[in-house]
Amino acid sequence: MEGFWKLLAIVLYAGILLVIGFVASKRTRTIRDYFASDKRLGFFNVAFSARATGESAWLLLGLTGMGYALGAQAFWVVLGELLGVGGAWILMSRRFKRLTDQYDSITIPDYLESRLRDSSHVLRLIAAGTLLIFVPIYAAAQVFATGAAFNDFLGWDHILGAAAGFGIVMLYVTSGGFTAVVWSDVFQGSLMLIGLVVLPIVAALHFGGVVNVADALRAIDPHLLSLHGPGEAGPSSGGWNTGTLFTTIGLAAIGIGFLGSPQVFVRFISLKNTAQILPGTITAVIWTIFADGGAVLVGMVGRAIYSPEALNSGAAVASINDVKENILPHLAIELLPAFFTGVFIAMVLSAIMSTIDSLLVVASSAGVRDYWQKVRHPEMSDERLLSLSRTVTIALSLIAFAVGLGLILHDREKPLFWIIIFGWSGIAATFCPVMILSLFWSGLTTRGAACGMIAGFVMVPIMQFAVPPLLKSLGMEALAGHLAALDVLLPAFAVGFVVAIALSLTDRTGRERVAEAREDLRVAGGK
Repeated sequence: MEGFWKLLAIVLYAGILLVIGFVASKRTRTIRDYFASDKRLGFFNVAFSARATGESAWLLLGLTGMGYALGAQAFWVVLGELLGVGGAWILMSRRFKRLTDQYDSITIPDYLESRLRDSSHVLRLIAAGTLLIFVPIYAAAQVFATGAAFNDFLGWDHILGAAAGFGIVMLYVTSGGFTAVVWSDVFQGSLMLIGLVVLPIVAALHFGGVVNVADALRAIDPHLLSLHGPGEAGPSSGGWNTGTLFTTIGLAAIGIGFLGSPQVFVRFISLKNTAQILPGTITAVIWTIFADGGAVLVGMVGRAIYSPEALNSGAAVASINDVKENILPHLAIELLPAFFTGVFIAMVLSAIMSTIDSLLVVASSAGVRDYWQKVRHPEMSDERLLSLSRTVTIALSLIAFAVGLGLILHDREKPLFWIIIFGWSGIAATFCPVMILSLFWSGLTTRGAACGMIAGFVMVPIMQFAVPPLLKSLGMEALAGHLAALDVLLPAFAVGFVVAIALSLTDRTGRERVAEAREDLRVAGGK
């Protein structure tokens, strides 16, 4: 009977998404509708959609797992995301919205090409290529997470669960496009927010209150209640040192990805006017505080209640890292009635699907709008473009599913949230430095932007796969460990930023070409 109630919650959730897709499809008549909702969305839709899209399964399973393993140190992620989200809305969104309206842009490459007066289409091609590489990787990790969620909550086979979840996404995204994505994000973002606020409260009350939770964490390791986090060698090794400093910076640096990533900034394009920005900022910041903070608290309360062995069905475990991503499913199953456990399954799926759908639409726009229409066939009609967009979205969905299926078949027990962070970092390191510079520096040129994007793109795999082994081979294990703790995004972002500035400063012809952009930025920065 418990299985029935869980399945009922999932069926209701899927039904709501399909209805959203059907209704949105009736409002999707042009390419502007399919990729930017014809720029007519209000602040609440955009704020919830931007936040749901910016998180993914990493919030529900990865950040809760960090709370379980690191304790209060995981709040540095919350601070980083607050700074990133707040910075995007407060410092960048108004300028960006004014410029994209002036240029009549409906995609990020549209904006970059107009802002930098690029008649060669090189920026458009680099941007499209980057998205078509990293989006399937990012989405494939979400496919894996979908299968894991069905397995953890319902006992379904990973492949069956991944196919069921991804099938729902394909149906509503291909029919309703960006509007369906945004509306579904509002529904799914609401589920995520409510669940992450309620679950730690229920768990703490089950354990006897906040004081009991704090006492239990203190007994396990007093450093779990400190911002420097637990030590690697046990409770006696905690404290601030070089390693914890690098780890802390790496955790907070995750927020950099909100400062220009296409899947987030396309939401600002879709706003109906700049009057939506202030209430949108407030909504997005409040969502971040409660949802991200709640995720960390889920992990911390779960650590107080359940040992690693309990999360692994009583078997011995090699480390906390082997089980930390199981804490949210375990709490929901153990503490909630069957129907509400089903709601939490839907919540995990919400985090996954709200990211997959946005990534697919952004990647589809890169292929159809930014390459096929703008570079190859500018004369193509909206009707044909809309049909092609749906076809490309389906094709990209199948590619992502195939890659995700390969990950499942390779090792369905291995935690793969590093792949989610890798994909997120790749997109962010490619776009964020150039997006920031394009909004605040009139001297950025096409050559500088192109080289900066390529440098950020290339540095992500270099920092992930090449630098650590090289340092270890040179006997610099400590530095390799510090860079691993720092993660790849901040170094790749820094390299892309510096390269974009340096190449622009040496590009005299390019600076002459973008000189007129000074007036654009002056107007965009006005009150």
